[in-house]
Amino acid sequence: MPPELMIPSVDGLLTSADIRATGETIAELQVASGQIPWFPGGHCDPWNHVETAMALDVCGLHDEARLAYQWLVDIQREDGSWYQYYIGDEVEQYKFDANPIAYIAVGVWHRWLLHGERSWLEYMWPVVDKAINWVLELQRPAGDIVWARHADGTPFSFSLLTGSSSMSHSIRAALAIAAELGHERPHWNTGVDQLIGCIRDNEAAFAPKKRWAMDWYYPVMTGAIQGERAIERLRAGEQKFILPGGGVRCVSDQDWCTSAETCEAVLAYLAVDDHAMANTLFEWAQINRDDDGAYFTGMAFPQQVNFPGGERSAYTAAAIVLAADALSATTPASRLLWSHDSLPSGSLVDAT
Repeated sequence: MPPELMIPSVDGLLTSADIRATGETIAELQVASGQIPWFPGGHCDPWNHVETAMALDVCGLHDEARLAYQWLVDIQREDGSWYQYYIGDEVEQYKFDANPIAYIAVGVWHRWLLHGERSWLEYMWPVVDKAINWVLELQRPAGDIVWARHADGTPFSFSLLTGSSSMSHSIRAALAIAAELGHERPHWNTGVDQLIGCIRDNEAAFAPKKRWAMDWYYPVMTGAIQGERAIERLRAGEQKFILPGGGVRCVSDQDWCTSAETCEAVLAYLAVDDHAMANTLFEWAQINRDDDGAYFTGMAFPQQVNFPGGERSAYTAAAIVLAADALSATTPASRLLWSHDSLPSGSLVDAT
């Protein structure tokens, strides 16, 4: 194990002690199995669970992070999938959402970048391998990936831009793991090239979600769209989705801003080298910080009341931690979620 990692801080906003306190609020939610629910008594999904595991690692809570990953190992289905939602030991929603299933690859590569523990990477490889193969079975001829399967395995009839953008990043992380371990997965390369091509050139293939901020910034945040096109995309949506002083609106027609989506937009602006906007958004995200370091999910304006009322979510705390690491470039994994030149892919990633 390498020397103990430094915990991020953001000048003028959060100290390392503040970030550690936020991480500890996530750890307090973790149950004995390793599962991390959204909030006490709430449900858990694999995507947000991986995000919280990454945040625990960044905060120096390495044993808790490893236990979180082990929970996913323990409950992965034989075909490589996980159900959409769990509450404790029970399945709440038997649907299969492809994006959360793919995201395990990002978490595994993140922990490898932090610790360089090869035996753990080898241990997690079969989990990642099965998950990515499951996801790519849902890819359609246009290159998009159907967003989910019903409980009986029947695919849904449409794909989502946000989910497919996230999956493009996850598959590239999986390719990085495969390369590190010496495994060849040419169909993953082909699949992610087709997926990125669809995101860039055929947005009409996806179900329209124009009200939702994530469809605006996710193609940029995940590296599917880069260069001048990425800058233009962010600029075109700023008036619609950014509320000055509040952050990023969840949906364009409601003045409700969430700190998690604001922090994801931080990563998108870092991806286009706009550090000023990234820092401004991160500052606005602090409006939801509570005294113990936890974060309320969102705030409604102009009333400035937390919404949903009183909800403090683990995934919001995680988004804060990961954005702080990205802004401060503290850990060896700080560039994973926004600087995409280190992740392998085919020709399309560099064709901005």
